[in-house]
Amino acid sequence: MKQRTIAKSVEIVGIGLHKGVPVKMKLEPLEEDAGIIFYRVDAGITIPLCIENVVDTKMATVIGKDGIVISTIEHLLSAVYAYGIDNLRVVIDNDEVPVLDGSSSGYCMLIEEAGIKELNKSKKAIKVKKEVEITTEDGKRVTLKPSNRIIYDFQIAFDHPSIGEQNFHFDYSINEYKENISRARTFGFLHEVQYLRSIGLAQGGSMENAIVLDQSKVLNPEGLRFDDEFVRHKILDAIGDMALLGYTMVGEYDAVAGSHHLNHLLTKELYKDASNYEIIDLEEASEEAEVFELAYSKVEV
Repeated sequence: MKQRTIAKSVEIVGIGLHKGVPVKMKLEPLEEDAGIIFYRVDAGITIPLCIENVVDTKMATVIGKDGIVISTIEHLLSAVYAYGIDNLRVVIDNDEVPVLDGSSSGYCMLIEEAGIKELNKSKKAIKVKKEVEITTEDGKRVTLKPSNRIIYDFQIAFDHPSIGEQNFHFDYSINEYKENISRARTFGFLHEVQYLRSIGLAQGGSMENAIVLDQSKVLNPEGLRFDDEFVRHKILDAIGDMALLGYTMVGEYDAVAGSHHLNHLLTKELYKDASNYEIIDLEEASEEAEVFELAYSKVEV
């Protein structure tokens, strides 16, 4: 199996969730072994996608360098990661990736518009060899476990009649991602949105790009896309956050009330000990390569 990039450059214009300002973003193909690179064209700063460049994880995953940041990268990265894109340049003229409709389905369409190009060098993946885990005193947990497949399990519980307890199991393929994960939107509570706006955040948030709830119900007139849309979006976010590993992960991600912050700590924990993981060449690792071939073969892009 070979590394992937996009076949041609594509552009999109949208608004940022937190600043609410227009953002122009362009995705460009890159050569083998280049990785995922962000470029702030307005500041002339290149920010490679890596754990070391994460500067904030409170409300979103934010990378930065020399005081220049790019925020809310997780939805774009979720789609890029799901489509197996190894090399890509993201050119952006502001400090936040466009939120689109609050899901990653728009980015899936953008990638399919660009097409996927296979490169000459073999694709590499990171295989989890030992279980690593981050836990908190209030019962939150994120875990990576060894597996020959790519699995995401997530559990949430909210004291809200529209959410309650939700679980979702995602066995990776592009087709399953498009149908069951990419369309799930980010969500927030009305009182939280009001507070965030008071401190200069969520300025671009609306019912056009998020599920908004009051104390008893979903306020969006169209309702939910899935009964369990909330936990599906948590998996969407987690897939984007795992892109910070720099390789597609072979293993099982399992979370109870996980977050961007815990996901960041988990990626750091995995890399703390070289015995926790193995970088595998998918030209040589036939069993793992078969998993990817099956996952990628179900959709033509």
